Amino acid sequence: MLDTTPLTDAVDQFADRLRAAPESRLQRVAAAEARSLARELAVRAQSIEDPRTEPREIPDAGLFAVSDQVTVAGRDLALVLTDEAQLAEAVELVHEAQKRAGV
Repeated sequence: MLDTTPLTDAVDQFADRLRAAPESRLQRVAAAEARSLARELAVRAQSIEDPRTEPREIPDAGLFAVSDQVTVAGRDLALVLTDEAQLAEAVELVHEAQKRAGV
Protein backbone atom coordinates (compact mmCIF):
# COMPACT_ATOMS: atom_id res chain seq x y z
CA MET A 1 0.00 0.00 0.00
CA LEU A 2 1.28 3.44 -0.97
CA ASP A 3 2.05 5.90 1.84
CA THR A 4 0.18 9.03 0.78
CA THR A 5 1.11 11.06 3.87
CA PRO A 6 3.03 13.62 1.77
CA LEU A 7 -0.17 14.41 -0.14
CA THR A 8 -2.46 14.58 2.87
CA ASP A 9 0.07 16.74 4.72
CA ALA A 10 0.38 19.14 1.77
CA VAL A 11 -3.40 19.33 1.36
CA ASP A 12 -3.93 19.92 5.08
CA GLN A 13 -1.32 22.67 5.16
CA PHE A 14 -2.82 24.46 2.16
CA ALA A 15 -6.34 24.14 3.57
CA ASP A 16 -5.21 25.51 6.94
CA ARG A 17 -3.61 28.50 5.25
CA LEU A 18 -6.78 29.14 3.27
CA ARG A 19 -8.86 29.06 6.45
CA ALA A 20 -6.53 31.62 8.03
CA ALA A 21 -6.39 33.90 4.98
CA PRO A 22 -8.27 37.19 5.05
CA GLU A 23 -11.32 37.50 2.83
CA SER A 24 -9.52 40.04 0.63
CA ARG A 25 -6.81 37.53 -0.24
CA LEU A 26 -9.38 34.84 -0.96
CA GLN A 27 -11.21 37.23 -3.27
CA ARG A 28 -8.07 38.22 -5.17
CA VAL A 29 -6.65 34.87 -6.17
CA ALA A 30 -6.46 32.29 -3.40
CA ALA A 31 -10.00 30.94 -3.69
CA ALA A 32 -9.79 30.57 -7.47
CA GLU A 33 -6.47 28.72 -7.21
CA ALA A 34 -7.82 26.47 -4.48
CA ARG A 35 -11.00 25.71 -6.42
CA SER A 36 -8.97 24.90 -9.53
CA LEU A 37 -6.74 22.57 -7.51
CA ALA A 38 -9.71 20.85 -5.88
CA ARG A 39 -11.27 20.27 -9.29
CA GLU A 40 -8.04 18.83 -10.70
CA LEU A 41 -7.52 16.53 -7.72
CA ALA A 42 -11.14 15.36 -7.95
CA VAL A 43 -10.83 14.63 -11.66
CA ARG A 44 -7.69 12.59 -11.03
CA ALA A 45 -9.33 10.61 -8.24
CA GLN A 46 -12.46 9.92 -10.27
CA SER A 47 -10.40 8.90 -13.31
CA ILE A 48 -8.55 6.33 -11.21
CA GLU A 49 -11.69 5.06 -9.48
CA ASP A 50 -13.75 4.67 -12.63
CA PRO A 51 -12.00 5.59 -15.88
CA ARG A 52 -15.11 4.74 -17.93
CA THR A 53 -17.26 7.55 -16.54
CA GLU A 54 -17.06 11.27 -17.10
CA PRO A 55 -15.65 13.00 -13.99
CA ARG A 56 -18.04 15.28 -12.12
CA GLU A 57 -16.89 18.83 -11.45
CA ILE A 58 -16.69 20.26 -7.97
CA PRO A 59 -19.15 23.18 -7.79
CA ASP A 60 -18.31 26.72 -6.84
CA ALA A 61 -19.53 26.75 -3.25
CA GLY A 62 -18.09 30.14 -2.36
CA LEU A 63 -14.94 31.63 -0.91
CA PHE A 64 -15.17 30.01 2.47
CA ALA A 65 -15.78 26.48 1.20
CA VAL A 66 -12.64 26.13 -0.90
CA SER A 67 -10.48 24.93 1.98
CA ASP A 68 -12.88 22.07 2.64
CA GLN A 69 -13.11 21.29 -1.06
CA VAL A 70 -9.31 21.04 -1.30
CA THR A 71 -9.22 18.79 1.76
CA VAL A 72 -11.93 16.43 0.51
CA ALA A 73 -10.58 16.20 -3.04
CA GLY A 74 -7.01 15.67 -1.83
CA ARG A 75 -8.00 12.97 0.63
CA ASP A 76 -10.18 11.25 -1.99
CA LEU A 77 -7.20 11.16 -4.33
CA ALA A 78 -4.91 9.88 -1.57
CA LEU A 79 -7.25 6.93 -1.03
CA VAL A 80 -7.04 5.72 -4.62
CA LEU A 81 -3.42 6.45 -5.56
CA THR A 82 -1.28 3.39 -6.22
CA ASP A 83 1.72 4.87 -8.00
CA GLU A 84 4.67 6.87 -6.60
CA ALA A 85 4.86 9.06 -9.71
CA GLN A 86 1.17 10.00 -9.42
CA LEU A 87 1.70 10.79 -5.75
CA ALA A 88 4.71 13.01 -6.44
CA GLU A 89 2.82 14.83 -9.19
CA ALA A 90 -0.19 15.44 -6.93
CA VAL A 91 2.01 16.79 -4.13
CA GLU A 92 3.69 19.13 -6.61
CA LEU A 93 0.28 20.33 -7.84
CA VAL A 94 -0.69 21.25 -4.27
CA HIS A 95 2.60 23.07 -3.61
CA GLU A 96 2.38 25.03 -6.86
CA ALA A 97 -1.26 26.00 -6.24
CA GLN A 98 -0.36 27.19 -2.77
CA LYS A 99 2.45 29.36 -4.17
CA ARG A 100 0.14 30.88 -6.79
CA ALA A 101 -2.51 31.48 -4.13
CA GLY A 102 -0.06 33.42 -2.04
CA VAL A 103 -0.94 31.75 1.25
